Amino acid sequence: MNRSHTARTGAVPAGHHPLRAARTAAGEPSEPFLAVRAAHWRAPLTGDAPGWRGTPHLLAELVRAEYRGGGSGTDPAGFATPRDLRLARLRRLVRAGGVPTPSECVRLLDGGEHARAAVFDAWQDVVRRSGPTRAEAALRAGLRAGAAPEPAAAAMLDLAAAATLRPLTRPELREAASAPGRQRRHAAWRLLAATGGRSLIPDVGTAGDAYERTLLTLLGRNPPAERVRGGPRRGIVVAQSMLLGRLDRPGEGMSGGLGVLLSSLGDALAGTGPVARVLTVVTACTPELAADPVLLRRRSPGHWVLRIPVDSANQLRPDEFGRHREAMAWWAAELFSSLATPVDVLHVRYADDGSLALAEGARRAGTRVVFTATPDPHRQLTERYDKPAPDGTALRDDLHRVFVADRLVERADRVVGIAGRDGGATELLGYFPQLLGRDGAGVPSAPPEGIPPYLPPPRAQARRAELLRTVDAAVAATPEPAGGGTPAVLLCVGRLHPVKQQDLLVRAWIGSGCHRRAALVLVGGSAHAGDPVERAMRARVEDALRACPEARRRLVLLPALSNAEVRMLERGLADPARSSSARYVCASAKEEFGLGLLEAMEAGLLAAGPLRGGVPHYLVDGHNGLLIDTSRAETLGDGLARLLAVDAGSAAAMAARAQALVRTTFSSAAMAGTLAEHYAAVAEAGAPTATSRGPAAPAVPASTH
Repeated sequence: MNRSHTARTGAVPAGHHPLRAARTAAGEPSEPFLAVRAAHWRAPLTGDAPGWRGTPHLLAELVRAEYRGGGSGTDPAGFATPRDLRLARLRRLVRAGGVPTPSECVRLLDGGEHARAAVFDAWQDVVRRSGPTRAEAALRAGLRAGAAPEPAAAAMLDLAAAATLRPLTRPELREAASAPGRQRRHAAWRLLAATGGRSLIPDVGTAGDAYERTLLTLLGRNPPAERVRGGPRRGIVVAQSMLLGRLDRPGEGMSGGLGVLLSSLGDALAGTGPVARVLTVVTACTPELAADPVLLRRRSPGHWVLRIPVDSANQLRPDEFGRHREAMAWWAAELFSSLATPVDVLHVRYADDGSLALAEGARRAGTRVVFTATPDPHRQLTERYDKPAPDGTALRDDLHRVFVADRLVERADRVVGIAGRDGGATELLGYFPQLLGRDGAGVPSAPPEGIPPYLPPPRAQARRAELLRTVDAAVAATPEPAGGGTPAVLLCVGRLHPVKQQDLLVRAWIGSGCHRRAALVLVGGSAHAGDPVERAMRARVEDALRACPEARRRLVLLPALSNAEVRMLERGLADPARSSSARYVCASAKEEFGLGLLEAMEAGLLAAGPLRGGVPHYLVDGHNGLLIDTSRAETLGDGLARLLAVDAGSAAAMAARAQALVRTTFSSAAMAGTLAEHYAAVAEAGAPTATSRGPAAPAVPASTH
């Protein structure tokens, strides 16, 4: 664990206690979940012992068991299951710097994905403290018991590979390598490669599909010799992860603003100061590997895309990363190590199993890690689940994400945040109290986020006219205002997803009567409607429209557009020569930053964004936009009415102030410069100790085109 590597910090004013300030910004000091976390890290809190008062419920019981201990056996209230309590004890132990025994780890592997994640995270410390002999014996007993389900058996083989252990004889391992279960078979191949048994790995010609072909090619005895070569090293190599969605298709499926951000940021970082090369790390599922087997491809000068293969028929969703965690860590370690110029620094941004896998792969490859910590799902955890009968599955998933975030903070060589309302990351300390005083550090740095300069898309004029005609058809179907003039336009851009709340926006638009004053334009979602989450969101929008048929002709549903087209449309709607005014609304439940909102502000639109999250850092209510309560349809409707009620002169003044702020402060070039300094400082500290690297990895199939 990298406890000695500190976050870059800013000075803390005399007499100022960051945790207390953060707790005030995050909620009341008595907010139970945050108070329990603070007490766990012995933060200087005052008042009563932290925790819930009144009738016990599942959230209180799970949190007490995980952070404070629940006594012996089962809890008297009985909301948590024995499996919950075993997992809670494991997490509490790991958070405290302890480790389970190897035998306990093997038993816990059958406890579900959340338990396997905790074992996966702790395994290297387990082997180091218990010794390889005990660890190997525990894995051998578990594998030879014969009753372990495939996910647990595959995990044991991958844990053995991670520490170069030999729990099975060669004949036993050969048998596992030809087993019918894919997970177990692939894990056996990886263990053979780690322990000098490449000759026992099947030939690539036996591969059943594109994923197996890619895996066997990398494991093969005669792998391709292609490497990325860029001459002598003149700077550091930085990898940035973007594991959800497709890099160049924002607004479709899980693809959102992060893809736009990392595309422009990677281009800007390459060649900035000490950064010589940037790799944007994405995933490639089996169909994508069949269409294109190349794992490393140049995107622009100095900016490459590195694909991590995943054994899946579809792009991974957040809840699916756990099934691929061990394999993804192996791929990351192999690919990071295989480059002609290995990766110096990896930057991960989400608290999920995919990021945990990449962080472990980075450790094995000797790559240092930067983590952007955000208070998600911490910010809303008590509010969502502090009730007699919460959604137990969602609660357990969110507590898992909190644990993963804590482990990424512990593993990271540097932790940064996203700027909050005070312009820094002070608020973050209320959610991650372990950061306070970390090796004498103060408040983590909050590098500015930003957007790239606008570049018109191909056929800009014709395409702009086409999009505006579609919008104007909806405007024509909207009644004229009582005082004369043309109805307004409300624009919302984002992937079709529950957190973006397009269905709530439609209900608020209708329920507030704003559908009689403004057309609503929603941009996002695949044109093919193949994603189940998108289909569900479209169905909810349809349900909202059934209550008001007249609103249907005033609603425009556009599929996801390229970022250049979105920004072109925003500029077209902001054109003062147009007869109808346009306003932008972000209806998300929360936005940690809100790049789409920044783009609308940069285009010259008066914009409204959610109160929750990081938007209030740059959007000041009544000065350069509006902050609205997006928690319910009623409050969102009030916000829409307020947005439409802003007179033309005030709207123009606020939009101008917003545009000036974005253009002078929030650029991808400025973000690249700040991050390059962080990466250089982290790289200069030297590579972490990389244990269990095993034999040299073969080269990465690559293309320079």
